[in-house]
Amino acid sequence: MPDRSWAPPEPYDLRRSLLVLRRGPYDPAFRETADGAVWRATRTPEGPATLRLLPGRPVRATAWGPGADWALERLPALLGADDAPEAFTAHHPLVAQAHRRHGGLRLVRTGLVLESLVPTVLEQRVTTEEAYRAWRLLLRRFGEPAPGPADGGPDLWVMPEPRTFALLPSWEWHRAGVDPKRSAAVVRAVRLARRMEEAAGLPLAAALARLQAVPGIGPWTAAETLQRSNGEPDAITVGDLHLPGTVGHALAGERGADDARMLELLAPYAGQRHRAARLILLSGVVPARRAPRQRHARIARL
Repeated sequence: MPDRSWAPPEPYDLRRSLLVLRRGPYDPAFRETADGAVWRATRTPEGPATLRLLPGRPVRATAWGPGADWALERLPALLGADDAPEAFTAHHPLVAQAHRRHGGLRLVRTGLVLESLVPTVLEQRVTTEEAYRAWRLLLRRFGEPAPGPADGGPDLWVMPEPRTFALLPSWEWHRAGVDPKRSAAVVRAVRLARRMEEAAGLPLAAALARLQAVPGIGPWTAAETLQRSNGEPDAITVGDLHLPGTVGHALAGERGADDARMLELLAPYAGQRHRAARLILLSGVVPARRAPRQRHARIARL
């Protein structure tokens, strides 16, 4: 049961920084416990691992499983040591206020591409509730129980191996509510697992190109993945249903902004556009909803 400590610069918000890795409140690979600890199950190149992260000065981490040493070796990067929030300059009062209020936010870097790519593909063109349900079902049905302390711990599950995803029959995807387009994109990606994982060490432009070379993975999916796997501060999400309107409303008081207008408004934040967008979302300033919420359509019932 190896452990490690890391002292982040002040201020630091462990929970806020890591929460981007959680896929919904019931993610089988992510838990928060009453003592303030964050638990995370992951599949490393050396095998499954479970991390228990306890906030404080320093952050204390304990790991279990074959991938424990790999996970602890990369602990600082996971917690945001490679991030440089001091390089960010706010050019709008709302962004400046959010930056002050969330000064402890760090952009995390998992170093694991498929771990973020697969659930991001599941989130394409569906509600978050449907995507989170699919992720839960696939992990619990085809993943494996995460390693952990002998005296018990949270009920965590490690995502399936790439080969397991590649061999899933069509009816299992259907049962999880995943349509053929999304399942096909996942299968194509996991069949290129080594090439996908190499993107964790590439510059942003090359990493985006590497992921988007796979049919079914577009700019939205690639950016959302690299925000987590690479901790990229400039991996701005384009093609999102709500983000352009939120940015347009927050920075210019406009409704109905499209991707082009969003990129225009975020131009002063070149190099830090993802961080700027995330701070805007954290500000809570969003335009009033005009259209009804998207209806849930569980394809598993069809």
